Amino acid sequence: MPEEKTEEGSPAKKVALPKGKAVLARVTLLDGSLVDISIDRKAKGEDLLEKVCDHINLLERDYFGLTYEDRHDPRNWVELDKRIGKFVKNEPWKFNFEVKFYPPDPAQLQEDITRYQLCLQIRNDILSGKLPCSFVTYALLGSYLVQSELGDYDPTEHKNTDYLKEFRFAPNQSADLEEKVMELHRTHKGQTPAEAELHYLENAKKLAMYGVDLHHAKDSEGVDIMLGVCSTGLLVYRDKLRINRFAWPKILKISYKRHNFYVKIRPGEFEQFESTIGFKLANHRAAKKLWKVCVEHHTFFRLATPEPPNKAGLFPRLGSRFRYSGRTHFETKKSPIERPAPQFERSLSGRRLTSRSMDALGVPRTEYNDASKRHTMSHPPDHIPEMDNNKLGKLSPAKSKIKEKVKDKVIFSFNR
Repeated sequence: MPEEKTEEGSPAKKVALPKGKAVLARVTLLDGSLVDISIDRKAKGEDLLEKVCDHINLLERDYFGLTYEDRHDPRNWVELDKRIGKFVKNEPWKFNFEVKFYPPDPAQLQEDITRYQLCLQIRNDILSGKLPCSFVTYALLGSYLVQSELGDYDPTEHKNTDYLKEFRFAPNQSADLEEKVMELHRTHKGQTPAEAELHYLENAKKLAMYGVDLHHAKDSEGVDIMLGVCSTGLLVYRDKLRINRFAWPKILKISYKRHNFYVKIRPGEFEQFESTIGFKLANHRAAKKLWKVCVEHHTFFRLATPEPPNKAGLFPRLGSRFRYSGRTHFETKKSPIERPAPQFERSLSGRRLTSRSMDALGVPRTEYNDASKRHTMSHPPDHIPEMDNNKLGKLSPAKSKIKEKVKDKVIFSFNR
């Protein structure tokens, strides 16, 4: 039976499960390392996520999730309240540990280790092209990564850019970029790893695509667009430019029917009626996936507590019973963490991407060890200006009438 590994790399106690009842789950962490976990075949998503977070020593878990690949989609979120075996068949079970909800203000995270995991996610988003930046931003963010892992610039050791060869700052890295990173690294003298990572996140959160989950779609005229879901609402992009934004408070209802996705908008100051905007997704599965992402983001960022699950009644209920399971952003911030700040190795350069456990994340170094300094200063979130009122894909009045109880059509009302 596979052994779960502890942070020190020593074999953990074997999981006492009957033969044939356990399965190997192989999880790729944000630093690129792998962890093998033996888990009951009947385990739910929350059981596996808990084991992964225990392995990392992570307490602020509600921002994170697990993704898996199937024959329909290379990236699906594991539903925490469902049995994993219903969705993942091939063994070993393979997952990626990722940030699911990007905090609008990373400074409000309680622990440095949580911010470090968010830094790893953003680094991965940048290198994959998911989070585009300008040359100057690539260099600035890269300089904070270097400061976090290597410490202060040393003129005797860092005479040229050779010391940066193990770091990757951009999808297409150049010598000019490395020169700029070295130049900026000199200016960060005295910053602790935790402080450098906080500066990294404070700059990353201002990027236009920070925390945006994109979905391919078409408007009512058949024009290719992208729908982005984030902490503030639903965004519409065309040719890589944001052309509309529907903030959560302006959305009354979201629904999908077959491959169509609908957003019901609250009437504006000078408008008399509600309007419904329609989009076409590739298929029913894609529409449902987008709907789920919207439900979860709205619940996590807008509600104080999750909506209670619908109780089973005498008559079968049409549509999906899906609801967000877990704590909301509000509940997470209101749950203080009392433990001393945990120690952990940093490897933002990704030098050991094939390591099998967390014990080999980097060269041992003197860590910042002030447990009382958690960098939890509170900054108001950046104001995002309202977009213009022109709406894509507006349906005719006849088509905008939504019937609440139609088979394979699922509706989620935003009552708060």
